[in-house]
Amino acid sequence: MSKTESRGPLYHVLRAQQFDRALLDRLCDLTTRIRKVAKVKEGADYLQSLLSNKRAILYFTQPSTRTFLSFQNACHILGIRTSEIRDPSTSSEYKGESPEDAIRTFSSYVDVIIMRSPIAGFADRTAAMLDETDRPVPVINAGSGKDQHPTQALLDIYTLYRSFKDRGGIDGKTIAMVGDLARGRTVRSLSYLMKNYRGVRLIFVAPPSRRMGDDIKGFLDKMGIPWKETEDLAGILPEVDAVYMTRLQDEYDEAGESKKIDYDKFAFRPEHLEILPETAIVMHPLPRRNELHPGVDKDPRAKYWRQERNGMWMRVAILAAIFGIEKDILDPYGRSSHV
Repeated sequence: MSKTESRGPLYHVLRAQQFDRALLDRLCDLTTRIRKVAKVKEGADYLQSLLSNKRAILYFTQPSTRTFLSFQNACHILGIRTSEIRDPSTSSEYKGESPEDAIRTFSSYVDVIIMRSPIAGFADRTAAMLDETDRPVPVINAGSGKDQHPTQALLDIYTLYRSFKDRGGIDGKTIAMVGDLARGRTVRSLSYLMKNYRGVRLIFVAPPSRRMGDDIKGFLDKMGIPWKETEDLAGILPEVDAVYMTRLQDEYDEAGESKKIDYDKFAFRPEHLEILPETAIVMHPLPRRNELHPGVDKDPRAKYWRQERNGMWMRVAILAAIFGIEKDILDPYGRSSHV
């Protein structure tokens, strides 16, 4: 058994595939409890005392606003002190130090490494490397290239979980994923999590050059999850329970190829609300561009700003699970009974 396998159900958070239904439900319940506890000052002070002896580094070598700030504030909610590196040119990497040596250095100072990298698989390699050192620490993948964004997928599951809690949950729902699916790590990670829900169906709406990757389609086939592809956004809206919009990921362009795509066909506009079921929801990982019109924002089915807030609370739950303080938050007969 590897070091990671012996640590329990949650240590490194590297990829969506590592989560099963029991762990997802547990994290969703923990997130809801944390939100409730944090509503009053006594509860917020209590949460802040739980991990005041821990330190984290946010090593973000790819631009980020929401993920960075939500993780930073999630740490602070639990009393974790944070440091950050957001530009390698301000670190010894500028002098030629390898990223691996830089991370090995961080592990000497902190108790968890939260990292975002433009390199797919880098978080996995980092975790494997640290596991072989005399001071292994948990690694949280906060986005790796075009490959994975597991904590975004977890907050997306929590958003779906809360949105459909009075309609049988996520089981049996039809979810449309729209936009740059080939390079959208958020929809890739969320697709992997669909293995945990019964009767889910996926619809991929994308330009031909930006269709969902064959690796994801093959995974869905293996799991027996039905899916279909189309370029007709309006045509599929009457049959969906959730629409997950994504932007054009042109930061990965090599020769400006995205400029050749007519992306207007894959934009959600106010007129689409007229054919979207009243019980459906609209999601987006943000930031957005023209693919999601601001005129949609005031509709009660627009959940993306709530989705964004959910991100911070889910990340608090992830940290709580990693450091083994779930019982301190959930146990009504323990120390948390006063909140």
